[in-house]
Amino acid sequence: MGKYRFIKIRCQSCKNEQIIFEGATIKVKCLICDAIVAKPKGGKADIQARIIEVLN
Repeated sequence: MGKYRFIKIRCQSCKNEQIIFEGATIKVKCLICDAIVAKPKGGKADIQARIIEVLN
């Protein structure tokens, strides 16, 4: 299993920025508009939002 990090993303629908885990194992929704921003994919999550920054 690879090294996963936290990433800052921007929701495509409402432009809200939030921090998520790139190895998410459940669907992650935007905290503001409930749009799905990440889906689990058996490893690194399928990010459905714009990645702004990778946090160390």
